[in-house]
Amino acid sequence: MTLTPDRLAATNFPPSRQAALDRLAGFAPRAGRAYDIGRNADPGPDQPGAVSRLSPCTSRRLITEQEIVEAVLALHRLEVAEKYVQEVLWRTYWKGWLELRPSVWTRFLETRERSLTDLADSRVLADAERGTTGIEGFDDWARELVQTGYLHNHARMWFASIWIFTLGLPWALGADFFLRHLVDADAASNTLSWRWVAGLQTPGKTYLATASNIERYTEGRFAPKGLVQAAVAMTEPPVGPALPLAPRLPTDLRQPFLLLVTPDDLHPESLLPVRSAVQGAVVAADPALSWGEAGWRFTDAAARDSATRAVRHFGCPVNRLDRLAASDLATAAGDVGVSRIVTAFAPVGPTAQALARLAPELALAGITLVQVRRDWDDAFWPLATKGFFAFKDRIPAVLGELGVS
Repeated sequence: MTLTPDRLAATNFPPSRQAALDRLAGFAPRAGRAYDIGRNADPGPDQPGAVSRLSPCTSRRLITEQEIVEAVLALHRLEVAEKYVQEVLWRTYWKGWLELRPSVWTRFLETRERSLTDLADSRVLADAERGTTGIEGFDDWARELVQTGYLHNHARMWFASIWIFTLGLPWALGADFFLRHLVDADAASNTLSWRWVAGLQTPGKTYLATASNIERYTEGRFAPKGLVQAAVAMTEPPVGPALPLAPRLPTDLRQPFLLLVTPDDLHPESLLPVRSAVQGAVVAADPALSWGEAGWRFTDAAARDSATRAVRHFGCPVNRLDRLAASDLATAAGDVGVSRIVTAFAPVGPTAQALARLAPELALAGITLVQVRRDWDDAFWPLATKGFFAFKDRIPAVLGELGVS
């Protein structure tokens, strides 16, 4: 049987919390030295590697960053598993960085549209997306991405560098290509990683893919010819200073409310304290909150898994919403007799945009929409004011404050 891209993604990344926990349990013993030694190697899509491949589940929070770090540190000292813990915290850092500079997301969206309009030769873009450029490795990764919904992180860096500097294609269109096909795509990690390769994220600092590096870390599978030998950084107007993180507002979760579960956080069991007065729940499975087909299929199945768990955990009626609309939410709130809807805080991206649009519409119907931010985000995001190296120096102390050791 030939597997379609969405079925391949489901096979490679089972969209359930239990599957994520099983994968974490299998990986955690190898999160120390073995990960450190092998993390940069990309042996190929069908070969075992050193990485955890948990990112699709982490991006939807079927399993949380804190759970992953706790499981790893239960088996390894922090100094032994430092590289893996830092890799987990990169996702947190990127989310925090973008949360403090939301205009960068808006700038990406605008740049993407402008780049499509200004593109001089659409054939180059089409060849890059189809994997028919003739560049060894690059073409293979383009096809692997479309077929499986995933690329090794090192391959993502090589691909982005070749896209920008060898092919001369706009970085924002490459970021969009990834968003449309990655199962683990999120606004922060994807956008800011492409910006980093292009020399925008750390102004003037680019990432240059070289044939020797690719040959070494693909274990001789690829040694592309014709790559550029220098990477000239992209430029842009200054981003501006980081904004302060909006304070968490006190929320009495002992008073009745409707729980809204979105694709940004599909583990509501760990979001809310014990004895929260959940009267009912809705799980939003709106395709508009995802990007490409593979990502949507994963999210859709993961949302079903979340709904099943919510019924068991909260002991209340749980409904599914195929669209995130104020009228449907108001009806759901009315059905359980509440005037408050509580949901996990949505970081910069489609869900946050949707909630920002819904809040005033719900207010007109007499319903308050409350977003609850996790302790993990509240502790780490404000530290993303500079580069990652300054951020990572604070990781041990913050983990200690959160009781993770």
